[in-house]
Amino acid sequence: QVQLVESGGGLVQAGHSLRLSCTASGIRVGSNSMGWYRQAPGKQRELVARMFIDGSTIYVDSVKGRFTISRDSAKNTIYLQMNSLKPEDTAVYYCNSLMYPQPWGQGTQVTVSS
Repeated sequence: QVQLVESGGGLVQAGHSLRLSCTASGIRVGSNSMGWYRQAPGKQRELVARMFIDGSTIYVDSVKGRFTISRDSAKNTIYLQMNSLKPEDTAVYYCNSLMYPQPWGQGTQVTVSS
């Protein structure tokens, strides 16, 4: 059974940083293209960062230059380093496989105050 567990969220002021973690079981993050998604209140879930099997990455324009996705295959974990946070980054953040989506984890809440 696949399980995705997100952590690292919190309440921060604008301009500050957070690092999110997503630890997987049942799938290998190094063998799957993975993504970080977010869902703000009243909005649809949005894919913000992708890391492909070859290590290449793609970001949505709104986070480009501020967020960095990475992975540690030995820990079977992907990360999202979020710098220069803005109030509009406030959302619940989730990870998932891009090609073979799995049941969503509980997510981790990120709240950025102005």
